[in-house]
Amino acid sequence: MKRSIAVCLGLMAVASPAAADSPVAVVEDVQGKVTGAEFMDYVTPKAVIKIGDGGSVILSYLKSCRRETISGAGTIIVGTEESAVHLADVKAEKTNCDPNQANATTRETSGVAATVLRSVEAASLPQPQLTLYGASPLVEAKGRGKLVIRRLDVPGERQEISLGGTQLKGRFLDFASENVALAPGGLYTATFKTSHIVFKVDPQAKPGATPIVGRLLRME
Repeated sequence: MKRSIAVCLGLMAVASPAAADSPVAVVEDVQGKVTGAEFMDYVTPKAVIKIGDGGSVILSYLKSCRRETISGAGTIIVGTEESAVHLADVKAEKTNCDPNQANATTRETSGVAATVLRSVEAASLPQPQLTLYGASPLVEAKGRGKLVIRRLDVPGERQEISLGGTQLKGRFLDFASENVALAPGGLYTATFKTSHIVFKVDPQAKPGATPIVGRLLRME
């Protein structure tokens, strides 16, 4: 196992700086003594997380949709699609998530969404940029501003939420904790400050605190 971790580190070292700086996974849960990660942190390749006795971490990878529950004393080295784990126990599963999550609200795609919204009434419905597999989104919207979520395929459904910067870590609003859910199969648009995104809720999506990586809506 030590040799495999050394190989992983060697491969990661040749990655480009841009790739190394891009988040590849989100920390969905932390229990007990853990260093190098906190709840709802984004982690990048080569990040090292250490778990003490009785501790555990849940990591979900944004592109591979791999969800890892890692427990017991040991060391984690974050990869691009999965972790290299030394000593600790790993239980991995494939969850429903959209691999486009990591780039869903870049400047380029946000501009496309804004253009679509200006013409949506005069044209057919736009294609979603992202699919959510949980009906209660966890919205990343940093700081103060008005979050507007509007349904496009059925008129009338609209939510406006004034955020005062008191969100979790100053940027996360969890619809599940508010017992709010969007309609499975619905097509929506979300706007926050200068960010826009068109997204669909999967027809089989369930409300509530489903795996975070499947319901994460990043408004950057």
